[in-house]
Amino acid sequence: MKYTLDPHMIRHLSLEDTIRKVAELGYDYVEMSPRPDFFSWWTRPKLYPERIQSFKKALKDHNVGLATIQPMYRWASPYADEWDMAIDNWKRAIEFAVELECPMFVSEFGRGGSPNRSLNDQSGIHRPEICEGQFFKAMDVLVPILEREGIKLSLEAHPEDWIEEIHPAIDIIKTINSPMVRASFIAPHTFFYGPDMEANLRVTAGLLEHVRLADTYDHNKSSELRYIVNPPESKVRVHQHLDYGEGEIDWDLFFKTLADLKFDGVLSNCVFGWEDRAEDSARFMLSETKRYVEKYGVGK
Repeated sequence: MKYTLDPHMIRHLSLEDTIRKVAELGYDYVEMSPRPDFFSWWTRPKLYPERIQSFKKALKDHNVGLATIQPMYRWASPYADEWDMAIDNWKRAIEFAVELECPMFVSEFGRGGSPNRSLNDQSGIHRPEICEGQFFKAMDVLVPILEREGIKLSLEAHPEDWIEEIHPAIDIIKTINSPMVRASFIAPHTFFYGPDMEANLRVTAGLLEHVRLADTYDHNKSSELRYIVNPPESKVRVHQHLDYGEGEIDWDLFFKTLADLKFDGVLSNCVFGWEDRAEDSARFMLSETKRYVEKYGVGK
């Protein structure tokens, strides 16, 4: 089992100090989510030899493993310029992952094109089936490279993306049909995946290698009034990344199901909501994760 921290809440630290802090907080592994001085959102990774060597030294000095990297590029965009840039950046990302000896990428299927273009586009080019086609086109290019380099790609359905529910996401992963393309389950997205958490976990059987841990409210309950947005007709939805016990996920059922699935992969603490107490949150999440893992024999 890889007990892993997504260090988003301490991203103000340098890369080297981030790794030091991950170790101080008790984690064995780090999950490098996007940040401007590493793999930045949408743009070319900001890496060069001196930064790579300094980062690798910090990992070694503090005995922290690099569990995953999360590139975020618009590989499902229907706009040719965005898609071309995404594929170029993904190829560079793979080269850097090889140099950093990172065994796995995690990423999203993608919302499609950039919001400032797609939200106002009346041409019909941004339909979900077009975005899906662009995603498969990206897989045709990238999967052979991933297979050659031996790096896994774990994919997550995400709220607002062209695919939000986990059952069709798993169908797509199975259709790609590569041992290097795996599945993520993002616990704070539980109530976007569909109404039955246990069934949604079980559909990942044989593919699940990466789980993100954070609590959230079920936005569908109480006449969809768990939280209220004003004005009432606003076309927005809310999801949270909270500490265990602050939302409505049944964590006993969650970890019992992971044990049934014989899950033994990356367990990533992915709380975002408490930057004012980030270290206390990280320690609490690690302690509780280990307690649940031991209670239900996850990975045994």
